[in-house]
Amino acid sequence: MKVAVFVAPGEVAIREMDKPVIQQPTDAIIRIVRACVCGSDLWWFRGISQRKTESPVGHEAIGIVEAVGHAVTHIQSGDFVIVPFTHGCGHCAACKAGFDGNCQNQEQGGNGGYQGEYLRFSNADWALVKIPGQPQDYSDSVLNSLLTLADVMATGYHAAASAEVKPGDTVVVMGDGAVGLCGVIAAKLRGAERIIAMSRHPDRAQLAQEFGATDIVPERGDEAVEKVLALTSQAGADAVLECVGTKQSLQTAIAVARSGAIVGCVGVPQQTEIKTGDIFWRNIGVRGGIASVTTYDKNLLLQAVLNEEIQPGKVFNQRFDLADIQAAYQAMDQRQAIKSLLIISH
Repeated sequence: MKVAVFVAPGEVAIREMDKPVIQQPTDAIIRIVRACVCGSDLWWFRGISQRKTESPVGHEAIGIVEAVGHAVTHIQSGDFVIVPFTHGCGHCAACKAGFDGNCQNQEQGGNGGYQGEYLRFSNADWALVKIPGQPQDYSDSVLNSLLTLADVMATGYHAAASAEVKPGDTVVVMGDGAVGLCGVIAAKLRGAERIIAMSRHPDRAQLAQEFGATDIVPERGDEAVEKVLALTSQAGADAVLECVGTKQSLQTAIAVARSGAIVGCVGVPQQTEIKTGDIFWRNIGVRGGIASVTTYDKNLLLQAVLNEEIQPGKVFNQRFDLADIQAAYQAMDQRQAIKSLLIISH
């Protein structure tokens, strides 16, 4: 089978590898239909983080189940499924509490290779999310939205859930990448009345407004704080979604939050230092982390996509065949694509 692998910083390539087989009774083999490139993939693509050479890449996909282990009873061959990156077991303490991104029974190192023709998926019985029907039953746009439920839409929703966004809130969204844009969708879905999107890119700002943003703030740092406080009569936001992960973004998020607000963080931290005094003296909460993908999909996001209540698939503004994987990464790296879609099979 063909699969994308990491070669060196700035370089990915397609390799021929053996098709995966069932190794554990909880496994499933998935034929990938669509996959995509994530902003977090750029970390190792840019050389910011380390990755093993020739390791398969990717962690977001939708596909068709080809085979299952004997312990898999809720999913069967032929099912059309969302393939989350989280691999929750559904029965450990973390999964039961609704945090399947922190599942205590995840396979060591996961099993990457979502950007390829086939994938071995662990904890398949509970973690996979069954989609009614088959891919041909859906429009191109709905298929793209279903793909976002493998990570990016669920991650944006995790920011809103962690920040406890509620009806009538004023929400600030830090970041105009795919996760931040999905955070706008999530805030709207949870009933936010005003959504201030921090965006300096016109195309992304326009999409944020289409998703429900009421205000756009392009400034950064102290100027951004002043602008948000002015927009909120100096009160600050009821909730802030931090979808970037930089020190500046987190500090700005804390600064624009009203006293007692929660900052929901889903941007992978690039620096871990924060000024705890800024949190303490204003009773600011900071929480978040790895998204509960299967939990959110099953509870509400899948149905919201099927009802076309939300259309997160619009974050894919460029598409590529698997053979063009290098171009897909470069488009993301050079900010030409908000998120690169990979068409694997039909």
